[in-house]
Amino acid sequence: MSVTRAVQPALDRKVGTRTAARFAHPALLLAGIVLVALNMRACLAAVSPMVAEIQRTFGLSATASGLITTVPVLFQGAGAPLTPRLTRRFGTERVVLGAVLALGAGVLLRVLPSVAALYAGCVVIGVAIAVLNVSMPGLVKREFPHRAAMMTGVYSTTMLVGATMAAALSVPLEHALGGGWQASLGAWSVLALVAAVAWLPQVLRARQERTVPVQAAPAALPKAAGTSPWKSGLAWQISVFMGISSLLVYTLVAWMPTILADHGMPRGEAGLVFAFSNLVQVVGAFLVPLLAGRMTRQRGLALAMAGLNGAGVLWLLLAPVSGAWFSATVLGLAQGGSLGLGLAFIVLRTDSVLGAARLGGMSQAVGYLVAAAGPVGAGALHQRTGGWDATLLVLLVLAAVAAVAGWGAGRNRTV
Repeated sequence: MSVTRAVQPALDRKVGTRTAARFAHPALLLAGIVLVALNMRACLAAVSPMVAEIQRTFGLSATASGLITTVPVLFQGAGAPLTPRLTRRFGTERVVLGAVLALGAGVLLRVLPSVAALYAGCVVIGVAIAVLNVSMPGLVKREFPHRAAMMTGVYSTTMLVGATMAAALSVPLEHALGGGWQASLGAWSVLALVAAVAWLPQVLRARQERTVPVQAAPAALPKAAGTSPWKSGLAWQISVFMGISSLLVYTLVAWMPTILADHGMPRGEAGLVFAFSNLVQVVGAFLVPLLAGRMTRQRGLALAMAGLNGAGVLWLLLAPVSGAWFSATVLGLAQGGSLGLGLAFIVLRTDSVLGAARLGGMSQAVGYLVAAAGPVGAGALHQRTGGWDATLLVLLVLAAVAAVAGWGAGRNRTV
């Protein structure tokens, strides 16, 4: 009996190690990351083609309708700083699973027949995406330490693919399901459920790994754990770069088709130009992190992204109709590339998983709070001036500020 008692813990650890190894298969992990990433923008993009129908259903004003897309962005910023505490307490795998399930619940809550439920669902969606936004860079850094930049490109590209797919399928789903906008938007909860099932093996693996003894943490860890990115100039430069880049994206997502239509382009063609710009973002989001990972300094890359943003906005100002397709191409490359580069900065400018989580929490809190002001500010400026020139000039100035911040963020230093 005493021999059994002595041997049993070792057997348990051995079984736990084998189970963990089975669930640690790279294909399972990659499938989980891809399916989670597909959800991270899909439910936001799916609602844009449905805003007018939601407005008619509830009798909302134009301002109240705008909050349907603004509230999730605001709560992405508000929820981001909470994530590092959650991951330290519960583990990244369980936090990601909980966020995906919460995202699916928010999608269902948003389609209930109540204005309060509509906005409550937007809040839940925003917080869930905030948690995923912050968790994923640290997880990628931990699981793919030598290919973190490449994997950042994979999941940032997948996010944009999910957004493009959702924007394209929302109206066809409405017709196919026959339940109006509620059925179309509610259907995206299925994608969240699929992602949760695909992520479950990672939660089981993490649980099994906790039964295996681990080496003591290095002596430097307590010092790193107490370091706050909020006191780092480099962290602020990364945050400003991400914030302005996100503001440019969300402002043009909200207003680019309207800008083109107001200058005489047919609305159908304006929609096609906008969809093409979103598609081109996928190229930038995939290639730029790959290039960033091959460089010790990314200053030139950050300047290139800010410069392309400025060039696209300038062309939209000077030739809004005749140069629309050129603007769409340049802005798509710049916006997708800026997203990928901002996420790559999180893994390249930190030397630990905890550091990546903390920098991600700060940069995305600042980024999304800044971004939320873009669509509202652009609309207010347009209403005040009666045109779009002033708005586009402000975006040009902001692109220059992003270039300065990106120059600092691209230094070969860590937070």
